Amino acid sequence: MSRNKRKLYFSISIFLVLSLILSACGDKTENAEDKAATIRIGTKDFTENLIVGELYALALEGAGYKVERVPNIAGSVIHSSIVNNDIDMYPEYTGTGLLSILKVDMLTDPDTVYKKVKEEYKKQFKITWLDYSKANDGAGLVIRSEVSKNLGITTITDLQKHVSKLRFASQGEIDQRADGIPALEKVYGKFNWKSSKVYDNSLKYEVLKNNEADVAPAYTTEGQLVNKDQFTLLKDDKQVWPPYNLAPVVRDNVLDTNPEIAEVINKVSAALDTETVTALNAKVDVDKKEYEDVAKEFYDSIK
Repeated sequence: MSRNKRKLYFSISIFLVLSLILSACGDKTENAEDKAATIRIGTKDFTENLIVGELYALALEGAGYKVERVPNIAGSVIHSSIVNNDIDMYPEYTGTGLLSILKVDMLTDPDTVYKKVKEEYKKQFKITWLDYSKANDGAGLVIRSEVSKNLGITTITDLQKHVSKLRFASQGEIDQRADGIPALEKVYGKFNWKSSKVYDNSLKYEVLKNNEADVAPAYTTEGQLVNKDQFTLLKDDKQVWPPYNLAPVVRDNVLDTNPEIAEVINKVSAALDTETVTALNAKVDVDKKEYEDVAKEFYDSIK
């Protein structure tokens, strides 16, 4: 073979090798770009939001996304954080969006509230509400289970009938707030307690446990509520309080670029109901486990 032919074959070989390398790199780069954007997930500064935000993060990482966790943002500023592009997504509550952010009149039907916040967030903030979960972290009243059984009290209507026999562990604020006891009294009638004393919110379950009071304000997914032998959450049977269903909110431009995020996160929301979230909160607040470990264990069971 002549020297010129050898040079020609060598050049062709080099060209082919380089083409294969560049092609492989191109495929790799293209795939990497598909999942290159880092999704910044914010969470509020309490147990439940931290757990749910971690579930979102694990789900997105499982789908190949890079995730930056931005935990413990104060509830008063987290909406500004997503509007100002400091975060891309966080777990929000339909009632919070309705009353605290949009400041519209109170609604009590879960679907109606969701449709309202979804429409207005899209219009005003270019933010999308993904599917809401059955988990409702709303206002409620908790009663000692012994009293519940003895007097047959399972609803707030039942409670109102026996209120003069019961001691209320107030937080002070609930007695005055328009969406507190005044809202209940407009629908259920007066609540003339046997006694009403103000306690720090962090002490209410100890107060009930120690038989120092019979009824206290509660949020409907508090971890201590797993102990049904001691504490019974009363049903708001006339639906005075608005729903606070958990749902992810995400910036539209992030969702437009990564539309598959919706399916990934909606699967998490579908797995969350009030009882499940209460149990997850209990593992952290009662059993003292780390919220990351609790979230990982639950995510592994639903993925």
